[in-house]
Amino acid sequence: MSFYDVIEKYKDFDFDRYFEQVSDNDVLRSLSKDKLNHKDLLNLLSPTARKHLEEMAQKASKLALQYCGKTATLYTPIYIANYCENHCVYCGYNCHSGIKRKKLSLDEIEKEGEAVATKGFKHIIVLTGESETKSSIEYIGEAVGILSKKFPSIAIEVYPMDVEGYTHLVYKGADSLTIYQETYDEEVYKRVHIKGPKADYRFRLDAPERGAMAGMRSLSIGALLGLSDFRKDAFFSILHGAYLKTKYPHIELSYSAPRIRPFKGSFRDIVDVDDASEFQILTVMRLFDPHAALNVSSRESLDMRKNLMPLGVTKLSAAVSTDVGGHSQGEENTAQFKTNDDNSIEDVASMLKSIGYQYVFKDWVRF
Repeated sequence: MSFYDVIEKYKDFDFDRYFEQVSDNDVLRSLSKDKLNHKDLLNLLSPTARKHLEEMAQKASKLALQYCGKTATLYTPIYIANYCENHCVYCGYNCHSGIKRKKLSLDEIEKEGEAVATKGFKHIIVLTGESETKSSIEYIGEAVGILSKKFPSIAIEVYPMDVEGYTHLVYKGADSLTIYQETYDEEVYKRVHIKGPKADYRFRLDAPERGAMAGMRSLSIGALLGLSDFRKDAFFSILHGAYLKTKYPHIELSYSAPRIRPFKGSFRDIVDVDDASEFQILTVMRLFDPHAALNVSSRESLDMRKNLMPLGVTKLSAAVSTDVGGHSQGEENTAQFKTNDDNSIEDVASMLKSIGYQYVFKDWVRF
């Protein structure tokens, strides 16, 4: 079985009609339950539920305090290459975007790791563009092997692989996989992924499961909000996480709900996702799974991240550069997208302290 089989069950489901018919009583009844089912998710993601967002947030905050406490792990990304073979209309890395292309040598990767380690980070995420030709599995594995000497937890966010590819990276020292479906709407997916390996919807959809089979201890999933109906994408993101945890109960599951950020030649056909909608989505994620990790990156402003923290945000990025070699080489014009500027360690630490939270650099040890 694949998660695609779950999606297929909703192939003829009229989401718009369902959302229109959700009443206040439906929302409150779902909110009163300890364990939510699929219909409860739809009720709490509905426009009607926006009127009850304060009550929803209060319950989510209580669950967050019970299961997550007031601590967040800080991590930072390391971009080692930005070559890409895909034409995805929303992404600054797409093969027609015209950005400067770069790939770090192994020596440069070691220097980049040293620059990041000096700042105190113990958790990193290694990123490349989606080009197996330019960034082979062996190359990524060598990079992970070098960085594993300094970092006890290494996530990868690269192109989808088969089980053997992920197994190789686990052997080299990777323990976490981040891969976003971008949108779960298969028709929209086809329109925004014009050509390249990424156009294979099913292969990407099943990648987190292949990562779990290969031995990844942590999976981070989600949709890129703004490509399609964000309520449907949030619904399927949550169900995808539930599917993975049911089938692979040993994994740590992280949900993320990133919104599209500006980039060179930026995609303009964006579905607006306002702050209240982002807040609603993360609230429902916490209500559905009190144990899941929630990750909010520096795509969001510091003030927005501050407002989201009480929902049980457990992972935050800081000191982010989206340029290849951006931590050690002062590289410019190689970025995938523009981050918010207020994401230094000091800024994030000050924000957390102001609301009674603390950060840690390390919550995992590799044995």
